Parts: sequence; structure tokens; C-alpha cells
Amino acid sequence: MNEDIPNLTSFDDDSLNRAFVEVENQARTAATFISNEADTEAFRLQWLGRKQGRLTEISARWLKAAPPEAKKALGLRFNALKVVVERLLDQAAGAGPTDAALAAEAIDITLPGARRLTGAEHPITRTLNEITQVFAALGYSVGVGPEVETDFYNFESMNFPPGHPARDTQDTLVISNQERRPLRDRLLLRTHTSPVQMRTMETQPPPVRIIIPGKVHRNDAQDATHSPIFHQVEGLCVDNNITFSDLKGTLDHAMKALFGSSVKTRFFPSFFPFTEPSADVQISCIFCGGKGCRKCKNSGWIELLGCGLVDPAVFAFAAEKQPAYDPKKISGFAFGMGVERIAMMKYGVSEIGQFYAGDMRFLNQFA
Repeated sequence: MNEDIPNLTSFDDDSLNRAFVEVENQARTAATFISNEADTEAFRLQWLGRKQGRLTEISARWLKAAPPEAKKALGLRFNALKVVVERLLDQAAGAGPTDAALAAEAIDITLPGARRLTGAEHPITRTLNEITQVFAALGYSVGVGPEVETDFYNFESMNFPPGHPARDTQDTLVISNQERRPLRDRLLLRTHTSPVQMRTMETQPPPVRIIIPGKVHRNDAQDATHSPIFHQVEGLCVDNNITFSDLKGTLDHAMKALFGSSVKTRFFPSFFPFTEPSADVQISCIFCGGKGCRKCKNSGWIELLGCGLVDPAVFAFAAEKQPAYDPKKISGFAFGMGVERIAMMKYGVSEIGQFYAGDMRFLNQFA
């Protein structure tokens, strides 16, 4: 294979130039016959093979016979020749596959592609969106706020004074190392989405109609109906001459939109620090139609949410930054409901932990 390598008997510059030019021309001629991957590999082995390649043979034959004073000049020319051969090899490899190779790898683009399964909403997300859409149709916008809140927005501005039982760390998850801060600036995980009501009123004068979906945190023991992490949807409506009748009509419409037109609602007096008067809302049992069953404890009614007219003390906090919230001139109502409770009712789920277990056998039922 290497019989065409010329012998060097003289190592002057002219002799070296002639010898290296002759070998380079041989390499260029050989490269012109490359037409496929097999030819490319054969060229590489013939010229760059470690054991029997021509450059290996040239290095062994010429450098070994060269006198010491000629080795540097010969080495420079040898490196230049190697660069030329490698470039010829790269050009041949980059010429692209042949037509036959392309035809063998052709893809029929008319065939159906791999089907990608589409996802589905988690039942909590679906229920939350359904509630939001009901109130969006009534003209409510969506309010959002941080899950890590200050004591002021979570409690004080919502008329929970210092010492109120709801501030107890047994119910509230607080951020550590907050003792040196003023009480109203201490951070905690919000226990309800009510802080967004105050944040909205501070930045937006009345009228206000917002729905506030979001995640909340409480230090509750896990059981069939309680979880330390759950979701709420709260609503706030503020304008002139808002009455309790407006609140009742709004919630009655919302419950019918969620559970069917045959559902009835009734209101019972209750207490919440941020509303006065306050009420608990019950709906007629969707499972027995109000006749009485195990799920409604044979009462025919299911308690679902709390509501009331906004307490003037809450408007007073908002008026510190937005004077338009004068409790003598405006009024409003607020309400709040647990998303998981509604989802459990709508989908017949008896264990709240199933929503968070990540069990695909359970979740696939909602796909």
C-alpha cells in the first residue's frame, strides 16, 4: 500500500519540497475517488491509520533517516501534510449521504405520527375554575396575592385584633425568626385569601367586584375532611347601597349555577370578625334532594360557606390608603368557600387526601 512513497536520499529544502508535493498530490488524487462512507473510511485507514497508514510510514521512514539538522524542517512539512490530509477527509465526510442512503432512510410523512396524550385538569383546578367562571359571568374580576403574608393583612386589617384565637400558632403556620419584628410585619402562611380583599381596596377605589381563588395553609390535623393545605374562593363586592339582599341573590344564583337550578339556599346567623352581620349558607342536599340521607345527616341541608356584609372596621383600614372607602358612604359584602369541599360533593369523593396523593388510578377518573 505504501510502495508509492518516494525514498529520500537528500534532505535539502528542494528535495523535501519535491517529496512532500508528490505525496500531497497522491492524497488529493485519492480523495477524488471518495463517493460513499465506505470510501471515506478506506481513505482514512490508508492515510491516517496508526499502524499501516501512509503518514505513519512517512514519519517512520523519513524522520528516522533524516540527519539531526534536517529533522526540524522535515517535521514542519510533515505537519502541514497531515493538515492537508485531514482536511480532505473532513471534506469527504461532510459531503453528505448519497442518494441511495437518503432513499433508505426516507420517512413517509403521510403516515400518522405518534399520538401524544393530552393532560386533564386536576379536580381541584377544575372546580376552582368552575366557581371562578360563575362569578366572572356576574362581572367579577380575579384577584391574586402572596401566600406568604404579613400579620397586618392576614389578621389586623381583617379585624382580628391582637390576642384573637385565630392568631394562635396552633392554627397558624408562622415563619420562624420573626420575633424581633413588629407584630403587624411578622410573616406567616395566609390562613385565608381575605388579605387580597384589603390589598385590592388599598389600590382600587370602589366599585369593586373581585373573586379571589387561591391556596391557604392552616395547622390542621389531616383527616377525611381536613388538610393543612387547601384552597379557598372568596368574593368581595363594594359599591353604593349594597344590601344583604344583594348578597343572598348573588349566592343563590351561584349555588344554582354550580349544583343545578333545583338547589335551594338558606342563611343562618353566624359570626366572622370581618363581616357584620354574618351568616352561614346551606344548600339543599344534592344527593337526596332535601329528603334526608346519610350525607346530609338526614337534615336535607348541607352547610357550604360563610358570608356577610363587610364590617365598617375593615373599611376603616382600607380608608387609611384609599379615602373613598368611607363606611358612611359605601357598603359591601364578602363570602368565602372551600374548593375541596365543593369538589368532594360534586365528584363523590369521601377522602380529601385523595386529591393530594398523586394516585393516577384516582386522577384518571377525571380525565
